[in-house]
Amino acid sequence: MVISRNPSQVHWVPHSFLNEPLILSKLLKTSVFLSLFLTSCLSRELVDTGLGPEVVDLNANDVSFENEKKLPYLKKPYLNTSPRDRRDQLQVGKLGSEVKDRASILSYANSLAEPSGSTKFGNTDSLLIAHQGKLILEAYYRRGRLNYPHYQMSITKSYTAYAIGRAIQLGHLTMEDLNKPAVSFLSQIDSSQLAEGAGKITLDQAMRMCSGISLPQKRLPDILSRPELLTGQGQAQAYLHFTRPLPPVPKPFKYQASDPVLTMQILEAVVPGSAEQFIREHLLKPLGISNYNWQEDLSGYPKSAAGSSIRSRDMIKVGLLTLNHGKWEGKQFLPRAFVKKATSPLVQTNEENFYGYFWWHQTREIHDKKYPVIQGRGAGGQFIFVFPTLDLVVAATAHNQGMGKMLKELPEELIPAFAK
Repeated sequence: MVISRNPSQVHWVPHSFLNEPLILSKLLKTSVFLSLFLTSCLSRELVDTGLGPEVVDLNANDVSFENEKKLPYLKKPYLNTSPRDRRDQLQVGKLGSEVKDRASILSYANSLAEPSGSTKFGNTDSLLIAHQGKLILEAYYRRGRLNYPHYQMSITKSYTAYAIGRAIQLGHLTMEDLNKPAVSFLSQIDSSQLAEGAGKITLDQAMRMCSGISLPQKRLPDILSRPELLTGQGQAQAYLHFTRPLPPVPKPFKYQASDPVLTMQILEAVVPGSAEQFIREHLLKPLGISNYNWQEDLSGYPKSAAGSSIRSRDMIKVGLLTLNHGKWEGKQFLPRAFVKKATSPLVQTNEENFYGYFWWHQTREIHDKKYPVIQGRGAGGQFIFVFPTLDLVVAATAHNQGMGKMLKELPEELIPAFAK
């Protein structure tokens, strides 16, 4: 059974002018979502069949942030060290003797099923591990389901970056275009109505979260009260018009929704058809990703700061695409140069963290050896970990408050188990 994204069936909430903590708060409180109820199929699940826990009779209307919260917890975790080949373009293998410490990997996977003693942390829903290009462990806990696309917060930004990479690969943009002003792609923008410096923001700066855009909080209610003005490129116009005057280059890193929104607006402007069609047909479908959902923004374009929903197995594919420098099934699917830049430590955000193009980068020191770690991150606990020197990809989902503890703990637990 496959879910295809249908724009008429998505549910959205106007949060793109807010930062991610406020996004999460709105999603939790918004009465619009509280009116949505799970259809009866969501209570009928397949557990302990040997095939993995699934929601039966799943359809696009069932997939939403709010509906996912109403999935009943699994009665017991599902853990498979020899994942099934589901003909979804994901190669499978076994967690065998070739790994350094099989026992510690299983111990960690099993520990994620234990009660954490906190309502905020430890609510892991899935853990999947791919080593040497093959999925070797697949585990689901609590709300985790093999076929249910898990809601993705800021990790949606990482997928948006790869949509730009795919547009470059197919010739709709060039690497040189990354350094052009965003407004040069947006023909409907009124350049006479831009704040000082806003017309010089480049696509490169937007994807590094260094656009310099800063909206006065007191203006937000006025802006959001007229959503009809935010359709199409009106959303980009609002950001570029209402921002405070922009500082000179280099602009400081600021984690916010405006920058991925500008990125999605450019994608919409340069690809044939629409950004939604391009993402569906040219980014996700060739990767075997059809069971997903992607919400619409106020613009009518796909959301970019948060709002996608994909399966854990498909998160692994994105990680493998990253590990393989943009290659998929032996062919260059994303430009190698783009993937390298997107996942490089371009901007230092604090002592431990660096940022690329909507991807995070860390260097973890374990047993006196340093390991680079590329990460896609989403609030609540959606992660893609890529360990290039270990030929290792890990995907995890959760329903925590904030990031939880996995960001710190998983590398400490798994790196020693795979390091030679």
